[in-house]
Amino acid sequence: MTGQATHKGHLSSSAPREVICHSLDSLVIAPQWIGDAVMTEPLMRRLQARGERVTVAALPHISPVYRAMDSVADCIDLPFAHGRLDLKARRHLAGQINGRFDVAYVLPNSLKSALLPWLAHIPKRVGYLGEARVGLLTHRLKNPARGSRPAMVPFYSALSGDADVAQDRPRLRLVPQLVRETQAAFQLPATYFAFAPGSEYGAAKRWPADHFAQLARLLGQAVMLLGSAKESALCEQIAARTPHCINLAGRTTLAQAMAILSGAKAVVSNDSGLMHVAAALGTPQVALFGSSSPLHTPPLNDAAQVLWLKQDPAYQPALDCAPCFARDCPLGHTRCLQDIAPRRVFELL
Repeated sequence: MTGQATHKGHLSSSAPREVICHSLDSLVIAPQWIGDAVMTEPLMRRLQARGERVTVAALPHISPVYRAMDSVADCIDLPFAHGRLDLKARRHLAGQINGRFDVAYVLPNSLKSALLPWLAHIPKRVGYLGEARVGLLTHRLKNPARGSRPAMVPFYSALSGDADVAQDRPRLRLVPQLVRETQAAFQLPATYFAFAPGSEYGAAKRWPADHFAQLARLLGQAVMLLGSAKESALCEQIAARTPHCINLAGRTTLAQAMAILSGAKAVVSNDSGLMHVAAALGTPQVALFGSSSPLHTPPLNDAAQVLWLKQDPAYQPALDCAPCFARDCPLGHTRCLQDIAPRRVFELL
C-alpha cells in the first residue's frame, strides 16, 4: 500500500514470537538493492532485541525481503522512483509519519535517503557520513576509507552502536503458506536445483550462459532459472540448450522467487541479490565470484561454497586484475568467470 504502513502479520512465521516491551519506535530507511537489504537483517534483529519496534521504509521491489524478517514489525512501501529526488512525495509522506517515530536509521549513503526522517522531524537520525548530509543526521558514523570498508553485514550492523558485530549472519524465514502456494502455482517437482544466472550490476559478474547450460546437462535434473524480466532473455539462452531447465525469470514475484530458492536442493548463482537470499534462507549453494570480492559481500551460510579464482592457488596465471568491481571487464576477457569450469561446480554440488 503505497506510502502507508502495511502490517506484515499475515506474512510472519506461525511460530510464537518473544514478547518484548518496546521503548522506542524506529524507522529504518532501507537500501535499494536486494542483496544489501538481506545483509541488513542482523541490524533489524539487534534493534528489536533491545526493545525497539522496527518499521522499514523500502521501495516496493525490496519490501518482500523485510517481510521475511521476524524482527520487522511493519513495512512502508516508498512511492519514490528509483534514483529520483521526488521531493514533493517525500514531503507528503513525511507529513503522514510525523510524530510516529523516535529514531531513524538511514542505511544508504545518499542525501535523498536522509530527507524523509529529517522532513518528518524524527528527533534522532543515525547514519554514515556521505553526500553533504551532516545537517540531516543527528548521529553520524564516519565512513571507512576506500579500500578499508569491512564486509557489508557488519558495516550495517554497526549502525546499532554495538561493537560485537563481526559474526552477524542474516536470517530470513518464509511463511509456509507462501511456499505451498508457490509450489502449486509453478507445479514445482519434488526435487530441483535453482540457478540465478543474472546480475543487475553488470556482465562482469555473470558466469557465461553456456557454462550454466553445461552444468544443467551434467546435473540431469530439473533446474529452475530465476531472475528479473530483464534477465529473461539470458535465462532463455540457457533453457534453449538443455531440456531440464525451466525459465521463470520475470514470471515470479520476489516473494515467489524466494520460496523457490527455499525449496531447492541447491542454488548456483553469481554474486547477486538472490545469492544473499539463498544464503539467508539456509539453502545449500555454490556462489560464483569474478569481478567482485567474497571478502566484501560473501554468502553467510555454512552450506555455501564460494568459487573465486583470485583465491585459488592452483589457478595460473594469477588474476592480478581481480577484483576490479567493474560492470564490464576492462580487459575484455572476463577470465575470472570464463575459467570456472562447469565440471568443477558440478563436483561441489
